[in-house]
Amino acid sequence: MRIGMALSYSGGFKETVAELADYEKAGLDIVFVAEAYSFDAVSQMGYIAARTERLEIASGILPVYSRTPALLAMTAAGLDYVSDGRFTLGLGASGPQVIEGFHGVPYSAPLGRTREVIEIARKVWKRERLEYQGKHYTMPLQGGTGLGKPLKLINAPVRERIPIVIAAIGPKNVELAAELAEGWLPIFYMPEKAADVWGPSLAAGAARRAPELGGLDVIATAHLAVGDDVAGLLEFGRPMAALYIGGMGAKGKNFYNDLAVRYGYEKEAAEIQDLYLAGKKDEAAARVPHELLEKMSLIGSEGFVRDRLAAMRESGVTTINVTPIASTHEERVRLIEKVRELAG
Repeated sequence: MRIGMALSYSGGFKETVAELADYEKAGLDIVFVAEAYSFDAVSQMGYIAARTERLEIASGILPVYSRTPALLAMTAAGLDYVSDGRFTLGLGASGPQVIEGFHGVPYSAPLGRTREVIEIARKVWKRERLEYQGKHYTMPLQGGTGLGKPLKLINAPVRERIPIVIAAIGPKNVELAAELAEGWLPIFYMPEKAADVWGPSLAAGAARRAPELGGLDVIATAHLAVGDDVAGLLEFGRPMAALYIGGMGAKGKNFYNDLAVRYGYEKEAAEIQDLYLAGKKDEAAARVPHELLEKMSLIGSEGFVRDRLAAMRESGVTTINVTPIASTHEERVRLIEKVRELAG
């Protein structure tokens, strides 16, 4: 099982990147860099590539709407080049709040656009002349000046098959990930419920999966703390869970709320959403079920964490993307060492 970590730079980006060398030595395999409506992820990943040697670097995620498919492919090829083949392209649809609110782009056909972006990117990396007739993207553009020409990438990429990870939790998006991507990144992963919630989608996608893709890398996320007195740290997960389940979308259009319902928390999901949308964020956070926080986490005694890692592995997880919770850098490094040891 690979050990990953989401980059956190609340204390300063450059300082955090300088600390990545310690995490590399402790056994960290891959770091994920988010892009929402913050600084862009691409410049940060280039900086990380220059400051690390072994660590794999992944976008977690780049939205498919905010760049053209060709630019996404060029960017991935460039990051793979400066990192000597250590880059993974994490893609996702994000949500209408960000895409329409921040980028001013219609949030339409996320499934179809994701499929076409992947198909176009793989043509670019193979240095094929880019001719593509899709429902959402056409190259060269039809109409316009009429001067568009089918071009191919000037540079020879380090790899013509850069790994692609799709962030997905909806049934059709998960099916798409299992069919087309090297990896799948779900949020709020509960191993005991994974087969019931996502099993049919994964099976349907796998049935159409090309053999050359190999097995699907399943990337679960979890907060991490190991000890006999750390149970209270579960509370760190409440505000984020409430934000996503309650506030990331309107009623009837919240993917994370839908997931909580599919996990069996229909009553709680409705209460969290009602409270959050009414501005009662603390009350919404208090309604997040303790069981949900516990089973999505790696917070507890060494034996508990070992058992949770085993449950993750048994459910199909191949990469565990952790957020180590500790007050000092040295303690967080020790947590990476410990989870590396417990994961085997």
